[in-house]
Amino acid sequence: MSAKTKKELQENSIIKQISLVGIIGNILLCSFKMFAGIVGNSGAMVSDAVHSLSDVFATFIAFLGVKMSKREADKPHPYGHERLECIASVILGLILFGTGIGIGKVGLENIFSGNYDQLTIPGAIALIAAAVSIVAKEAMYWYTRHYAKILNSAAFMADAWHHRSDAFSSVGSLIGIGGAMLGFPVLDAVASVVICIFILKVAFSITLDAVRKMLDTSCGDAYEKELSEYISNQDGISGIDLLRTRMFGNKVYIDLEISVDANKTFREAHAIAESIHSNVEKDFPNTKHIMIHVNPAEQQ
Repeated sequence: MSAKTKKELQENSIIKQISLVGIIGNILLCSFKMFAGIVGNSGAMVSDAVHSLSDVFATFIAFLGVKMSKREADKPHPYGHERLECIASVILGLILFGTGIGIGKVGLENIFSGNYDQLTIPGAIALIAAAVSIVAKEAMYWYTRHYAKILNSAAFMADAWHHRSDAFSSVGSLIGIGGAMLGFPVLDAVASVVICIFILKVAFSITLDAVRKMLDTSCGDAYEKELSEYISNQDGISGIDLLRTRMFGNKVYIDLEISVDANKTFREAHAIAESIHSNVEKDFPNTKHIMIHVNPAEQQ
C-alpha cells in the first residue's frame, strides 16, 4: 500500500469519526436541553437546544463538504474540488446567521413586551442542562479542532467553532437562568439575546474566511516571506523575479519566476526548476501546485 493511499484511508477514518461524534453528541445534547428547557420553563434553554440542533446539520454539511472536496480532479474540474469545502463553510455560516437571528428575535420580543412578572421562573433542571452543555460543547470544540488541524480542514474548523459558539451560548443560558431563578426573570430573555450576538459573530468570521479562500486571496506577507527565503536558498538559483500565492480552498497555488545562470543549458535550468518544484511541494504540504518560469540571470 502506497503512502498516499495510507494517508487517504487515515483521513477518511478521521472524517467519519469527527462526523459521528458531532452528530450523535449534538442529537443527545439537543434532546436533553430541549427536555430541560420545556420542563424547566426556560426560553433561553430552548433557544440553546435549537442551536445544538443546528449543529447536527452543520456537522453533516461539513462532512459532505470535506468528502466532496477530496475527490480527484476530473475533466470538468481539472483543478480539483477543494473549493467545495469553502461552499460548505459558507452554508455553515448561513445556518448560524439564521439560528442567531431567530434566537435573538424571540429574546427581544420577551424583553420589549414589558410583562416581566408574567415570565415563568426556570427550574433547576434548566440550570443543570446549561452546565452540562458548557462542558460537553467545549470538549467537542477541542476534539474537532484537533482533528481539523490534522486534516487542514476549514469546514471542520468552522464546525469546531460552531461547537464553541454553542458553549458560549450555554454560558449565557447559565447566567440568564441563574439570574431568573434569583428573582430577575427578564435575564432569561436577555441571555437569549447574548447568545444571538455570540452566534452572529462566529457566523460572520466563518463566512468571511470561506469567501476569502474562494476569491484567490493571497496567503499573506508572512507566508510569502517564508516561502521566498526557502526558495532563495535552493541550489542553482540566482534570484526570484516574481512570487505570487493564492488560496484554493485549504490548498495553495504558487506562481514563481526564478533567474538562473544564463550559461546553463536548458536541461540544467529545467533540473533546477524541477528540484525547487519537488522541494516546495514536500516542505510546504498545503501546496496544490507550483508553476515555475525560468529567466536567464542578468549579466553583471
